[in-house]
Amino acid sequence: MNIHIRAATENDLPSILAIYNEVIENTTAVYSERAVSLDDRRAWFEARRAAGYPVLVACADDATAGADVTAGADATAGVVGFASFGDFRAWPGYRYTVEHSVHVAADRRGAGIGGALVGALLPLAAAQGKHVMIAGVDAENAVSIRLHERLGFERVAHLREVGRKFDRWLDLVFLQRYLG
Repeated sequence: MNIHIRAATENDLPSILAIYNEVIENTTAVYSERAVSLDDRRAWFEARRAAGYPVLVACADDATAGADVTAGADATAGVVGFASFGDFRAWPGYRYTVEHSVHVAADRRGAGIGGALVGALLPLAAAQGKHVMIAGVDAENAVSIRLHERLGFERVAHLREVGRKFDRWLDLVFLQRYLG
């Protein structure tokens, strides 16, 4: 599988939406139980761009994951994952810290796409003068925790029962990586 990472465009939003809503429906990677609309994803995308933050997509030459090929979405047919970062917290003292998110199409997880996306975000954050990148990961997601540790993130906090989804309490692990 040949993967390349590029800046997302508005044309990628249907694929990003499909991946994100599958994550919401089937995993604890996002502590939300409601699917989002294309308008929600568009507002998120525009807010990231307005803040100067990147939104990246991973594309596979052989993929149609997340795309509605019947609607002529040929430009986005290869999108198999996406990633971005944004403000960690709103107060000015946190302006050098960002938190990222990364999501991969269900049929492509475990193929190194998430690591490639996060790896592509790191120099972009450093180029913006950011000092630390934070990852918030569900404590039961050992694969994602290992992925982050391989990329140089270290566990710094374990928050117990701070989320609720699928009728159970969820623990959140924070990992961080210095960028400089």
